Amino acid sequence: MAAVTSLSFSALSQSFERKLSVTSTRTFATNFELIRLRSNSSSDLSAAVRASNSSSGFAVQCMSSTSAITERTNSPVSETKLNFLKAYKRPIPSIYNNVLQELIVQQHLMRYKRTYRYDPVFALGFVTVYDQLMEGYPSDEDRSAIFEAYIKALNEDPEQYRKDAQKLEEWGCTQTSASLVDFSSREGEIEDILKDIAARAGGNGSFSYSRFFAVGLFRLLELANASEPTVLEKLCSALNVNKKNVDRDLDVYRNLLSKLVQAKELLKEYVEREKKKRGERAEVQQANEAMTK
Repeated sequence: MAAVTSLSFSALSQSFERKLSVTSTRTFATNFELIRLRSNSSSDLSAAVRASNSSSGFAVQCMSSTSAITERTNSPVSETKLNFLKAYKRPIPSIYNNVLQELIVQQHLMRYKRTYRYDPVFALGFVTVYDQLMEGYPSDEDRSAIFEAYIKALNEDPEQYRKDAQKLEEWGCTQTSASLVDFSSREGEIEDILKDIAARAGGNGSFSYSRFFAVGLFRLLELANASEPTVLEKLCSALNVNKKNVDRDLDVYRNLLSKLVQAKELLKEYVEREKKKRGERAEVQQANEAMTK
């Protein structure tokens, strides 16, 4: 795979770990409360852009030169991020927004590589990562709206992502370890998709391996209850994908999820404590009012 950027789930994980270690639960809660506010004016949008740029707090380290990246992309990262902020104007709690901002930069660089070509396994991987990241978000409606804004900012179709991910999930649930790796000998819509990926990855067309693709493969294994270690190796071989890359990216994906669970637990504990304190204050106030009557 011709590497354009070294930003990966590993970089996200390390960045998130640093933020988790230095960010207090009070900061989490402050940003959590912001979800209830709307920001519709142009001045608020400009402020949101500045806040996003300053709060993401990371640098995209490129393995190729800046000119090489410009050559590979048709749209600057800043434009993609601005499109996202225009499409979704509500503030997003930092526990979610920090990772979202870094993911959208990573996906932007994937999206505008010359060899990029959308495929349903990639879509399943991204949907899996997104749903894991946004699990527990205060509003289901906002979670869906953020997903739509994110994908549209990349000039892609959020409905197609969801539709293709659902198709692969339904197919994966009907598979076994043997049938999953034996897709090339069978006929069917998903089988044809996997055959096309295998052909392109084998050199007969454009294929660009990505971390989301690795997560998509992992999700198929989960759905098929294929827990044997050899199944992933056989599936990677059938798809002409380097298993070492898949193993590496799955390890850091699990690490990222672990850190997200930690952060969400801190937020949950803080919210519960604040709810209890508000209740206690309300009881004291009611008692004082009763005494003055």
